[in-house]
Amino acid sequence: MAAPAARDTAVTIAAVRPKSLFCLNKVIVLGASTGTGIHLGIRATIAKSDSIKLEYEGTLFSEWDVPGTCSVQDRRSPTTELRCPSSGVYSIKPIVKGPDEEERYLSVESSNTCFLWNYRVINFVHNLTQVVIIWVYDPENANPDELLWQAEEPSLHSMTLSKQLAILGQKPTIYTLPNRKTYFSEDNTEMGTWQITIPMTNDVLKEVQGNQVAFQDCLIADVLFLLTFPLLTMPEIPGFLPLSSPTGSQLMAVQSACIPSSVVVVSDTETFQTNDSFYTWTRVRVPPNILSDDERRSVADVDLSWDGIFFLINGVLYVKTSLEFKRLGRDENVSDAGIIGITSRRWCWDKYLLKVTRNRSHIAIWTENEVYLGYTNLSFVKVVTTTEMRNHLNISSLDTLTIHNVEYTGHPLELAVLFSYCTTCTVTKTIYIVIYNEDTRQQVCQDFELDVPINSFLVPRFIFSAITELILWDKHRIYYYYHNFTDNGVIQTPTGHGNLSILSNDSIIHDVFMDYYGTMLIKMENNIIFFSKINTRDAVKLHLWANNTIKSLFFLHSSGQVYLLYAFDNGTVQRQDYPLSLEIQSIAFKTKDKCPYVAFHNNIARMFYFLDKTDTLKLWVQVVYPENIGLNIIVEQYGPKILVEKHQIHYEIAFGYCTKTMILSFSQNINYEAVKDYFKLQNQNTGLVLLNLRPSEYSKTCPTAKKVFQIAVGCDKNKFIAVKGFNKTECLHHDFSYVIEKSYLRHQPSKNLKVRYDWNAYGCPLKLDSMEKFQPVIQLFDDDGFIENVEANFIVWEIHGRNDYSFNNTMKQSGCLNEAQTWKSMTELNKHLPLGNAWGPENYKHCFSYAIGKPGDLNQPYEIINLSNGNHLFWPMGHSGMYIFCVKILDPNYSYCNLTAIFAIETFGVIPSPNVYLVASILFLLMLLFFSILVFSYFRYMKIYRRSIYEPLHKPPKTLKKN
Repeated sequence: MAAPAARDTAVTIAAVRPKSLFCLNKVIVLGASTGTGIHLGIRATIAKSDSIKLEYEGTLFSEWDVPGTCSVQDRRSPTTELRCPSSGVYSIKPIVKGPDEEERYLSVESSNTCFLWNYRVINFVHNLTQVVIIWVYDPENANPDELLWQAEEPSLHSMTLSKQLAILGQKPTIYTLPNRKTYFSEDNTEMGTWQITIPMTNDVLKEVQGNQVAFQDCLIADVLFLLTFPLLTMPEIPGFLPLSSPTGSQLMAVQSACIPSSVVVVSDTETFQTNDSFYTWTRVRVPPNILSDDERRSVADVDLSWDGIFFLINGVLYVKTSLEFKRLGRDENVSDAGIIGITSRRWCWDKYLLKVTRNRSHIAIWTENEVYLGYTNLSFVKVVTTTEMRNHLNISSLDTLTIHNVEYTGHPLELAVLFSYCTTCTVTKTIYIVIYNEDTRQQVCQDFELDVPINSFLVPRFIFSAITELILWDKHRIYYYYHNFTDNGVIQTPTGHGNLSILSNDSIIHDVFMDYYGTMLIKMENNIIFFSKINTRDAVKLHLWANNTIKSLFFLHSSGQVYLLYAFDNGTVQRQDYPLSLEIQSIAFKTKDKCPYVAFHNNIARMFYFLDKTDTLKLWVQVVYPENIGLNIIVEQYGPKILVEKHQIHYEIAFGYCTKTMILSFSQNINYEAVKDYFKLQNQNTGLVLLNLRPSEYSKTCPTAKKVFQIAVGCDKNKFIAVKGFNKTECLHHDFSYVIEKSYLRHQPSKNLKVRYDWNAYGCPLKLDSMEKFQPVIQLFDDDGFIENVEANFIVWEIHGRNDYSFNNTMKQSGCLNEAQTWKSMTELNKHLPLGNAWGPENYKHCFSYAIGKPGDLNQPYEIINLSNGNHLFWPMGHSGMYIFCVKILDPNYSYCNLTAIFAIETFGVIPSPNVYLVASILFLLMLLFFSILVFSYFRYMKIYRRSIYEPLHKPPKTLKKN
């Protein structure tokens, strides 16, 4: 993946210092001319601390008009250097033949940031890791490929600089912004680079940071970049034909919400795809003989998902993958004709969508009367129809009600459907908005009603906000609806006109670009740009950037930068970074627009937080503003009322500035113990809450309009428990089975139970002497690692039904006032349930009150364990055996998750007593054998005895023969 451009960390264009300095290399257009080229006008590039490079594009240039305190190397040269002796704001203007040029206001400040990080990535798919090779470069002395982020290795100068900084103690680190992971680098090598190995994860937004090490009084700027799985674009196959929009139409595009470097653009000549913000790109083409020539030139809309690229052509939906180009229809449960639009999410809430267990839609498709949601593997579900809405809105069947447009809101579960309603349908129509929630499947009519001309078409965009806020536009105006539709109107211009076409030579609105910081760029078809900020009510015209013959679009780079993409008639595209901060600064200085506050700080490190039953989220937010202005901090919530919010405000004033700090805490105070319907109460108190933190006032020049984040209350599916001291790898795995004597089983079956040991499920068993007690220590984990040792109550049971174990504490020793719950009592009460479901947090009742339970034998074993009650497992029969235990958190106020874990214990002791019948059989056989031998011996010896009676014991000696 090609590297993105450096992040614009400085708002100023240059720095004035005695030593060499090159701040982040940015190009800005200072004016316009009638020349030719992608952008026309003057470009100012930061070159050194005391010099600014000026460049004018065009043929009408005469000379430069600069402040008297600054000097120009060659006033009559279109390309020259400007030197200013001190920091400040300077007006620069080219004098040209013909129409006068606008002056530009450039802010120059001192800075110690001189160097940048450069990197390249090596992907290792076999083990899902990526090696990031990092080095330092000086933009004043870098090779061209380093400036274009295309270098495979550092240049000689960069290699020497990196080695020198490594000697001084420099060592880069990669931080991931969503999940706050840290990855450290290896030592600097002979090539002058550092290497950092990181896993391929969904934690894609990363930042390279270095130590505070200076070389010649210069520091290195941090670099924000996007690093995803190695994504592949659609291959260009010879013989395939281009897809395009109708001739003369403007660019249309889709940008992935969570991977902003992934973009698809459709022009009137080709369709282009990129995965690295158009540093590289390919053309998307289709096989011949599938579409006619007219159909290939009739793309009306485009969208992007994991299933492929979707194209809307003549009311039919097609999907393009690397393997096929397919028409969608009834087989996918979607309309096969009459589709008028497709859309996808525009704000990234991937952390929530990945952590919840339910599948979420990634695309919406609609006709005039139906809305479909698309899921993975090309699965579609119809969710809204005009027939249902007629009944919901109490509209007569004689009136006209159609779906006007559809858009995902800022909420990850909601979809907005704009309905068009009219009776005679000759002059005006009324637009209504209905919000559909994917979880609750409810359709809620909003307090929204807008009358527009019958031929108007409104395009909605929901703002990155917790509460429902949006803008809509037709060809000439921008309508705003802020603060849950309570603040609405038309965005005005300094001349008092809400019609933007009047100030843009009768051009019409092409697109509106918005980012996460509240920036709003309104681009007209002739490339005139207006700037506004969310929750403000006016827009200003920015300096001209490109001529009116080029087709262009704004996109957001993965680093947060804005860039423009230009499409040409020869079937090629070209990107250009757009220095938005400098453009806004120049206009703000001219219009005297000032932000009412100096700083707006907070410690919200994530956009998404999970809150469990026992968790408390503590945050702070601070605003600093000049004295006598009187700003407040506003906290806005959207979602179910399931959180208890507490806040404290601290106020300070010093040196003419006021500092107001708000400390916030969010938690729950619901008691789930001994309730009638445990699961119902849980469902009522879980959900997703979106929050805004913002100052009470702000303007277009404020850097950030608000802080938006989510709090999900419920079960984090990545949370789990484990028993301390157990693992699955530190032992030799071998297949074996064992037999459990039927008398040791809870339900007394008729046969012994044979069990095959599952190493993957049970892990390595802990070997204990049968006289040794054991207390499990439960640990809680999530995807970030270890959280805590669990102090809540938990229970254990042998999953195969063994009950030849016990607990060393009795109910009386544990402090019970009434008989406590036991496995025996709970299984008798819940005979219809499996053993593991008979007892849990949903039916737990403690025994420490006379009002709960009933008197009984308190000398029974107490079968509930926690970290501090000293209750242990022990084996009273003292024999050898294999036990597979399951542990479950019993405390109903601990977690929304059903937290369980399995561990195995193997005891060694007295060999278990054999079966009585087997022993009797063996004894019988032994006795039979013994008596058989006795009988056999008796008859044997009797035979010998009888023979000895009839035969003399001593035979007479034989007489010797004489010779």
